[in-house]
Amino acid sequence: MLDLPASDDTPAFKIARALLDGFERHYRLFSETNQAAKQRFERADWHGQQQAMRERIEFYDRRVHETKTRLLTEFAADTLPMAVWQQVKLLYIGLLLDHRQPELAETFFNSVTCRILHRSYFHNNFIFVRPALSTSYIELDEAVGPTTYRVYYPTLEHWRDTWVQLVRDFDLQVPFEDLERDAGDVVAELQRRLGTFRPRANFQIQVLSNLFFRNKGAYVVGKIINGGLQTPIALPLLHTADGKLMIDTVLYTEDDMELLFSYARAYFLVDMPVPSAYVLFLRTLMPRKPRAEIYSAVGLHKQGKNSFYRDLLVHLRHSSDRFRIAPGVKGMVMLVFDLPSFPYVFKVIKDFFPPQKRTTREQIKGKYLLVKRHDRVGRMADTLEYSKVALPLARFEPELVDEMHKFCSSMLEFTGDRGEQEIIIDHVYIERRMIPLNLFLKDATAAGDANAIERVTIDYGNAIKDLVAANIFPGDMMWKNFGLTRQGKVVFYDYDEIEYLTDCNFRRVPPRQDDDERGPDEVWFDVGPKDVFPETFGPFLLGNARVREAFLKHHADLLNPDYWNLHKQRILAGAMLDVFPYEPQRRFVNQRRGGEPEPAMAKP
Repeated sequence: MLDLPASDDTPAFKIARALLDGFERHYRLFSETNQAAKQRFERADWHGQQQAMRERIEFYDRRVHETKTRLLTEFAADTLPMAVWQQVKLLYIGLLLDHRQPELAETFFNSVTCRILHRSYFHNNFIFVRPALSTSYIELDEAVGPTTYRVYYPTLEHWRDTWVQLVRDFDLQVPFEDLERDAGDVVAELQRRLGTFRPRANFQIQVLSNLFFRNKGAYVVGKIINGGLQTPIALPLLHTADGKLMIDTVLYTEDDMELLFSYARAYFLVDMPVPSAYVLFLRTLMPRKPRAEIYSAVGLHKQGKNSFYRDLLVHLRHSSDRFRIAPGVKGMVMLVFDLPSFPYVFKVIKDFFPPQKRTTREQIKGKYLLVKRHDRVGRMADTLEYSKVALPLARFEPELVDEMHKFCSSMLEFTGDRGEQEIIIDHVYIERRMIPLNLFLKDATAAGDANAIERVTIDYGNAIKDLVAANIFPGDMMWKNFGLTRQGKVVFYDYDEIEYLTDCNFRRVPPRQDDDERGPDEVWFDVGPKDVFPETFGPFLLGNARVREAFLKHHADLLNPDYWNLHKQRILAGAMLDVFPYEPQRRFVNQRRGGEPEPAMAKP
């Protein structure tokens, strides 16, 4: 039994207090950024909203570095005996007993101490491998602030009035164009969804107390409860062209919610005094979605990483299959492997690349950071980035180990005794596993499934156009660099050649001169490092006749440099395109005009 110091003046207590001070400074700044999202939304400050999302990503690492520096400077923390660090952890637990973000504070403790302690101390005696405190039933006192969610008890006769009041209770300082009309559209859509039903004794609407902000939208998130039936609900609130507000549609299925909170979209800005309560509520709407992904979706990506790693360790203890080289075409830049029973892929940057890949490890890391900070518009997979990941060597296929020795030996370290040896990977990216699009098309072609080929070809083109709207040129547009999600959405996941659209020069292929003596396979014109020739995409992408037919029918404009240059100039002029996390035909404004989509381009 470890004896705890009785005095608050001991080094262990001061270190514990300094660690918590560092976390609380982080969460205060994090919350202030989220709270200010409401004012930015009301002002229609879209660029400011995106800038706030990008800057917020850096907050955590800055506070970790500040706290680490303080511990080293004031306490010489790297020289303390391990008995002191055990005291620090136990005292820190005591400080968290009435805390509203204990799970985040534990993760912050891990982040700081792992930068100070030797790796051999990364176990539950010194860091929080397992949570020490339960987050169940944490709630705010009403004297401190609003509860996690509000409850409304509608009647069918006054259902529309309930939706009107529910939206007004968020106290947005911008008038609605016609809130009663929009609430009527919500009721009509839900009646189509739910059909004729009888309100039960518990008929109610529960709504999270704070709005979720992302890009140009604010989202009301909640659920309808009636008897044993729960229906998830999200109301996107947008600005109209004349600066008023409207409810754009109503989302009401689990798939709707998973797309809204997708790992392929930017993190939300949402004020959460008790984040675990928000995550618990959201899991009732999306029970299949891992807790780690929900934490990441609401901007707590470090907590998401921590939760994911715990899930991985549990899965390894309860499975016996081996890591293998991931199916599909092997990458030139990344070595990719997976565990068949676990729905993620692991990507390690190789030590060397073929001549056509003119890049470096640092440049590739920069591309992944660009995607992390950027609006992913539902078309770029989020990645979890880890350092010093230890995995049991016995769980690796020999072929994979050989491949790793060959291509990324500088990233590997082996520790432990025979039979319990671990492989430590210095740096790895982890992403949700998807079906590579080239393999899907190969199987669909072999099966003669023309409908599947057309469907994914259309969404492949839509994915590229969504990336264009977000000022992203994917670089290598080959099918192998795109995947298909469980919901059937095409997502891009190979970032080593990604560029800002506005940095690229989109050109036509100049005509060949009659006196040019170069061979037919030689390039007869000058090509700059950022030059792109859309006319040349066809031979690489459209070899499959059915793919070519569908692509030319729906997306022939992608082969024309004028399309790319038009969007480049609009973005340079300050315009932001709308990219909705739902189909355009579901928008009330389009339903009222008979289903014809409203132009997506917003004014600068």
